[in-house]
Amino acid sequence: MPSPRTPRPLRTIPGRRTAVALLTAGLLAPLAACAGDGGAKSTTPTGSTGSGSAAPSAQLTVLAAASLTDVFKAAGTAYEKSHPGTRLTFSFAGSQELAAQVRQGAPADVLVTADTKTMDGLRAETGAPTVIAKNRLVIAVGEGNPKKVDELRDLGAPGLKVVLAAPEVPAGRYSQKILDARKISVKPVSQEPNVRSVLSKVEMGEADAGLVYRTDAAGAADKVDAVEIPDAQNAIASYPAATLKTSKHAEAAAAFVAWLSTPEAQKILRGAGFQQP
Repeated sequence: MPSPRTPRPLRTIPGRRTAVALLTAGLLAPLAACAGDGGAKSTTPTGSTGSGSAAPSAQLTVLAAASLTDVFKAAGTAYEKSHPGTRLTFSFAGSQELAAQVRQGAPADVLVTADTKTMDGLRAETGAPTVIAKNRLVIAVGEGNPKKVDELRDLGAPGLKVVLAAPEVPAGRYSQKILDARKISVKPVSQEPNVRSVLSKVEMGEADAGLVYRTDAAGAADKVDAVEIPDAQNAIASYPAATLKTSKHAEAAAAFVAWLSTPEAQKILRGAGFQQP
């Protein structure tokens, strides 16, 4: 198996009112195939599952927030290596899309959202949730920050093309919350179904700036820069994980959820830039 590739560090740009420490992204290289683009994605990690052709004793489907795409591929590979009887398949999308899938009875075993509000709305369908990580927003801008976006207030500048996650998406709610708190009026050129789509718009030059999670910007440090938002102006995103009551592999699903809080899993999450729960 090839050694993981260390990505370029996240370039952060200090605002006019705060000094910013550099965030070093320690993302492990994806070791799993991923289908789709920008929106809902599915992947089955291809890490070692033990002895050759032996079928796994449990195949779990994990519905996870889009911002977990890269880190959960790495986490899934690590989990399969240490739990050769379990095979993981991930489906990534905006948390609101995942909630809709659960309500419609989509077959799955574990749910991980980017906010507690979405998870709380599914109490009848899930076990008790556990927050496994936290995150913060940054302003993603083109490489070199060509539009000279220095702080949150600059997003209201006339002519600046800003893209945000849609209001029903956790990242969209967090974004609107911090903009409203500063009385900053932003008319986005588009509102995306998940935070990865916001990032993609900035990467492709279709937007000058967008509010994304710090971890998303870290994973695209070779294409975008990140303008840090001071803690006093920012919002904290919490990621709860829970088993689904419809799971046919309740014991294996509970074991994976519990593992996400272990030192091994937390080291992977910290390396990707997620904060302690």
